[in-house]
Amino acid sequence: MAPRSKHLESLGEIPLFSALSKRDLQRIAKASNEINRDAGTVLVDQGDAGREAFVIIDGTATVKRNNRKVGTLGPGDAIGELSLLDHGPRTATVTADTPMTLLVLSAREFSGVIEEVPGLAHKLMIELAKRVRELDRQIYG
Repeated sequence: MAPRSKHLESLGEIPLFSALSKRDLQRIAKASNEINRDAGTVLVDQGDAGREAFVIIDGTATVKRNNRKVGTLGPGDAIGELSLLDHGPRTATVTADTPMTLLVLSAREFSGVIEEVPGLAHKLMIELAKRVRELDRQIYG
């Protein structure tokens, strides 16, 4: 599989981007950069301001909240995608367990894509509304 195709497949698996067309995903992929990080690298630190998101292409990472392990992430998983929208504080610390290949997308570049792609903001609002409804169901039944 060509690297660009692999990136599109990874982006399409992210819940926030799952409703987007292949063309929209191509624009997001074009705005992102591939980076490599060593095992032990802290990718995001709980409480820090979020200014970019990552998509794992290869490798695994541990997610900790308040110094307690809450999960493991691998290829296709996203880290910090909500920060693309609100620049809010990181809700967890994510540390590379293995050497990793990631796509990184800055909030600034993402904003440019939203302005360039008619309807993208609407699609994202629909996806976020689904998340809010699901959280509401989990909390209130």
